[in-house]
Amino acid sequence: MGTTDDSGVAAQPGQTGGRRRLEVSDVTVVRPEVLRRTLAGTIVGNLMEWYDIGVYGYLAVIIGRMFLPGGSTTAQNLFSLGVFAVTFIARPLGGVVLGQFGDRMGRQKVLAFTLLMMASATFLIGILPDYAKIGFWAPILLIVLKLLQGFSTGGEYAGATTFLTEFAPDRRRGFLASLLDVGSYLGFASGAAVVSILQLTLSPSFMEGWGWRIPFMLALPFGVVALYFRSRIEETPAFQEAQKLQESEAATGPRSVRSLIGAFWREILVAITLVAAANTAGYALTSYMPTYLTSTLGYDETHGNLLTLPVLVVMSLCIPLAGALSDRIGRRTVLRIASVGGVVLAIPAFLLMMHGVIWSTLLGLFVLSVPVALYVSNLASCLPALFPTSSRYGGMGISYNVAAALFSGTAPFIMEALVAITGEPLAPAFWVILTSIAGFIAIFFLPESARRPLPAAMPAVSTPAEAQALVDGQDDNPDLDVDELFRRFDEERDVTTSGSASGSR
Repeated sequence: MGTTDDSGVAAQPGQTGGRRRLEVSDVTVVRPEVLRRTLAGTIVGNLMEWYDIGVYGYLAVIIGRMFLPGGSTTAQNLFSLGVFAVTFIARPLGGVVLGQFGDRMGRQKVLAFTLLMMASATFLIGILPDYAKIGFWAPILLIVLKLLQGFSTGGEYAGATTFLTEFAPDRRRGFLASLLDVGSYLGFASGAAVVSILQLTLSPSFMEGWGWRIPFMLALPFGVVALYFRSRIEETPAFQEAQKLQESEAATGPRSVRSLIGAFWREILVAITLVAAANTAGYALTSYMPTYLTSTLGYDETHGNLLTLPVLVVMSLCIPLAGALSDRIGRRTVLRIASVGGVVLAIPAFLLMMHGVIWSTLLGLFVLSVPVALYVSNLASCLPALFPTSSRYGGMGISYNVAAALFSGTAPFIMEALVAITGEPLAPAFWVILTSIAGFIAIFFLPESARRPLPAAMPAVSTPAEAQALVDGQDDNPDLDVDELFRRFDEERDVTTSGSASGSR
């Protein structure tokens, strides 16, 4: 990587004597002001993306009535949640296409594009005529706009996690990357707050006639603000260095999709399983819960939204603590606690909610949020660490979004269908348990990444003093294998400059 300059980009690693040694010039020093802008741009943008997704979940019951007025309550709910699941069908395509662009053109440009697409699609949902105005075209156009949302979201989370992990110093990556999911769940909470305020201040007839459109229409001005923050962030040092390497050595560029899957299929399977476990619990708590509380447990729509709001806020504040914990005790340890929590706590959480009073429902929601917080606080740091720089955005785009399409977006639909088929309000808990068991097994195949450099990248620190201390202590550092570091760096350079497919982990 070359000498570390003011942008925090390191230089080509050197060699002294027979054995290669890490030098201060090899270490990336990330400037604090650059890191702050990066955090602001990614978090605010991610908050905006998940506000858009959250608003639909909190208005799912009303949307079902507006776009399928002739169906039963169950049919309307399944239609609305089915349309929500359709969003995730487009996510793998978005992840593949935008991931390839992100590995070629840069993370920042693609992230700005995804934000603009999401805000536009959400605004258009807000002005879309319902079934009473244009008949069957209404649900068709709703599905088209949700597919556009899904395509943009396919590049959003993969890009944002890649961006943050490549900027974050190694010893703080868990904490800093977890802030991204603070934005995600605050986005859900913001959606709940906006919808709840409207339900409390507007009459039910006005809410169903026109008021439900307001949260969707607000996405456009919110998106403009978020785009401003995102436009101020710089490209990551790791990507800049990969681009310089390609230009200087006539590289072929990132892997094709086929080559990427062939080289990293094990890592992709591990990531898919972990995302399935985490997002099943996460979407049960967010997108599905308003429908569950309203349709299954009999709460009115206002309480169905309001009861989740304090849980999401408190959980959002706890996510960075869990991320910091993973920096200390390891990602695998925290994820094991999360998966065991999903198995052990799912049934008690739903039983508390089924008790039918506000205090027990709130307690049940808080119990369910424990494994969710432990899961999501680690995904943003451990999943990008499965892939090297030239394949990181693409690898994340494929693995995260395939899991999202198969398990995350379908989670609310599956849970509601299980309740409808069995007549058992406890049925959703068993789906959470099943996916958490799969997640527990996947953790055995997950490499530990806490406090370690990203694959095929040189170490990243916060200050020049840390860089010097790292170099001085390289022989005694349990988190730094210098020989492996240079081997992976050379392997990535060979793949990047020759297009060979030898880089399987």
